[in-house]
Amino acid sequence: MKMRRTLYLKFLAAYLLFGCLSVIMVSTFTSNMILRRLTRDEASSLYREAQLIASNYAVQIYDNKDESKKAAVYQLKAIDTYISAPVWIINNNGKVLFNSREEINPENPPVYENFDPTASGSYYITGDFFGAFHEETLSVFSPITSNFKVIGYVVIHTTMRDIHDSRNEILNISYITMGMILLLSLIILATFTFIVYHPLNRITKAAEEYAKGNLTYDAQTGERHDEMGYLAGTLNYMASEIARSEDNQKKFIANVSHDFRSPLTSIRGYLVAMIDGTIPQELYEKYLKIVVNETERLTKLTNGLLELNAFNSRGGLVLEMADFDVNGVIKRTAETFGGICTEKKISIELILTGKTLFVRADMSKIQQVLYNLLDNAIKFSHNNSIIKIETTEKNEKIFVSVKDQGIGIPKDSVDRVFDRFYKTDLSRGKDKKGTGLGLSIVKEIVQAHNENINVISTEGVGTEFIFTLSKSKRELKA
Repeated sequence: MKMRRTLYLKFLAAYLLFGCLSVIMVSTFTSNMILRRLTRDEASSLYREAQLIASNYAVQIYDNKDESKKAAVYQLKAIDTYISAPVWIINNNGKVLFNSREEINPENPPVYENFDPTASGSYYITGDFFGAFHEETLSVFSPITSNFKVIGYVVIHTTMRDIHDSRNEILNISYITMGMILLLSLIILATFTFIVYHPLNRITKAAEEYAKGNLTYDAQTGERHDEMGYLAGTLNYMASEIARSEDNQKKFIANVSHDFRSPLTSIRGYLVAMIDGTIPQELYEKYLKIVVNETERLTKLTNGLLELNAFNSRGGLVLEMADFDVNGVIKRTAETFGGICTEKKISIELILTGKTLFVRADMSKIQQVLYNLLDNAIKFSHNNSIIKIETTEKNEKIFVSVKDQGIGIPKDSVDRVFDRFYKTDLSRGKDKKGTGLGLSIVKEIVQAHNENINVISTEGVGTEFIFTLSKSKRELKA
């Protein structure tokens, strides 16, 4: 399956979209906001001048006295020079009475019939001022009052060109700043590329290799301690576990095949020998007993496999927890080996704590653990030896020990004795009927109780298995 390289493209497209939207926003929304703000500020500044003129000089324009009127004209032209904006005085009918930039012919003054300052709802307007100008102009007006009546307006004009130039300068700064931000944001894109995208590609490649069965492939994300490194490490661990599981499965199949083939080969060989007369009739009973023993071994092996499969099935081992006397279970289990112990001259010594010792566990399963451990101990013990079964109590836990004086376990095999089908080289000669599943079943049962089992062994001296059980509440209360 070819990997789709869409994540990086999506991230890049989002980055480009962000840049485009930023440019559009600055050129439209931000531009309009700046223009409105600059226009309002300029209008506010001119309005203060218009108010000053309206309250101090404008009324004198209406005065018929030449000296007073000349003084007002002089002041208004000085103000024009100071603020670099023409000052007009217009009466209520739209007639221009004064223009600081042009001489007004009293006989034929300019008249703007549509002049109505109150129509805009504000103290300024923008445009061509009723056709008076050929470019966009900001016009600010302040009323002139006399005897509590509005007799005209002071109007100050300034071109919008300067305001637009100021707006463009601010926009240029905004564009430069935005460009720098977009360039700096490339760091995020580079960070994503090297910290997320490339490692993710390697992890995806590793997953593809694992899907193909190449479980030795390494994700190779380096020594990283973040989430990506943890993901790669987890994936590598998963692959190693799958590989180990497959290896165990192959070994399991090989061991099962071997353990089934040996008794089947023996059974077939003896039966064929009986049929073709190789084995005389008087020896039939001897070899039929061997055949029966081999079939019992096959039955035991099959039962062990079924039992382990039940332990590992979905939901795990189902336990029937109860309070019972583990000392009593040990005694009854030991009694079942009376015949074989007598035959091998092996004595079982019980060193039990108290007359009764109650634990909380599944009695039948714990009895199976004791049976398998004791059967294993007898199998590998020398004749005329002693097997000790001991119970001790410590920190609300019961420790059960099964110790023999047998052949022991080699040091390099101690950690593997609980593996399925595993048999040490020392045990193969003695364990003719063993399946290599007994200790695996023991460990599964003990772990199902959330308890522990350990083994201590010295080759040629003996072996001791110790497992724990939880003390029952009944015993704790006592």
